[in-house]
Amino acid sequence: MGVPKRLTEMQMRFSEFVVFGGPDGPMTQSEAAVAAGYSPKRARQEGSELMNPRLSPLVAHYIGKLKEERLKKFEVSYEGHVAELARIKDLALKKGSFSSAVNAETNRGKAAGLYIERKIIKHGKLEDMSELELENKMKQILDDYAPILNVTPPNTKLPTPKKQKGRGKKQKEIKLQSSNKGSRQGNKSIPQSVVVKI
Repeated sequence: MGVPKRLTEMQMRFSEFVVFGGPDGPMTQSEAAVAAGYSPKRARQEGSELMNPRLSPLVAHYIGKLKEERLKKFEVSYEGHVAELARIKDLALKKGSFSSAVNAETNRGKAAGLYIERKIIKHGKLEDMSELELENKMKQILDDYAPILNVTPPNTKLPTPKKQKGRGKKQKEIKLQSSNKGSRQGNKSIPQSVVVKI
């Protein structure tokens, strides 16, 4: 038995269901086979055979063409993207949805390069910071987490570093006093002081 010279209607429908899906969305090979008209009892085997390029080269070739067609249809280009955003903006303005219109216009501006987003990520160690930088960092931490810590800020001057025996490295200790000493909150007691070693 030779290879057929053209696709049957069922093979074409199967290929289209595999590539484009059905009304409810994407379909598996066996679902596509049943939707194309193949027997539900043999749907899984039929789907597998139809997807095999050695057994069904015409179907595999047709599926490839359909996938290329789908890619071209949904291809994103700069001009198409900006035009679509403009269309969305106009529709949003007609419906009175100003925030959607602003978002669409902002995204058009980003696509055109009118907005530049910068993110700066710094990496470093506390050991590399000067005393002034450490002091500012501790103030920032206290300000950021004051509601959680319920801590009064320490004096502006850091204590002088103490030498530790053994390793020869300096460690700094900052003692933070709690504003409500020994009080209880729920079942947890709030510590009277917190020591941060740097």
